[in-house]
Amino acid sequence: MKAALALILFAAFAYAQEIPASPLFHAACGPVEVNFATETSAAQPPAQPEPGKALVYVAEDFTTVQPTIGSPRIKVGLDGAWRGATHGKSYLFFSVDPGEHHLCIKWQSSLERFSKLAAFAHLTAEAGKTYYFRSRITFSSQWANEYLDLDPVDPDEGQYLVESSQPVMSHPKK
Repeated sequence: MKAALALILFAAFAYAQEIPASPLFHAACGPVEVNFATETSAAQPPAQPEPGKALVYVAEDFTTVQPTIGSPRIKVGLDGAWRGATHGKSYLFFSVDPGEHHLCIKWQSSLERFSKLAAFAHLTAEAGKTYYFRSRITFSSQWANEYLDLDPVDPDEGQYLVESSQPVMSHPKK
């Protein structure tokens, strides 16, 4: 009996280490083990949202390349599923139904220090509207700590971010 209880506790502890405990992570992001390959795209975003939908842009605003980091790949999640990833100064876009949504970004990295970083935003989408978000990595002094931010931006600034970035296509790595 004690052995069975110990096995159950050990299995529960191991599972808890692999999956983030935050309910917000599960509500906004996607499965932890999914990673993306990215490439720039010639695809142009639609001028207007699809009828009955809203359009969401997420632009990665990362222009300073730190030698140990390179050009980061940031996964973008919505309501518990990954929508894709950005890479460097790029953006992706997708349609959403009207209503409440939970956005997530997570740094995709083989280095644990970076792969632990995530940021979240809330969106109440209205049909026919376009929303812009900026994902940004900031550093404390002397590159000691990294921070990942996801912020809604004014439509004028959002359009500027999109126009000064490249569209990116992403697909899950096999």
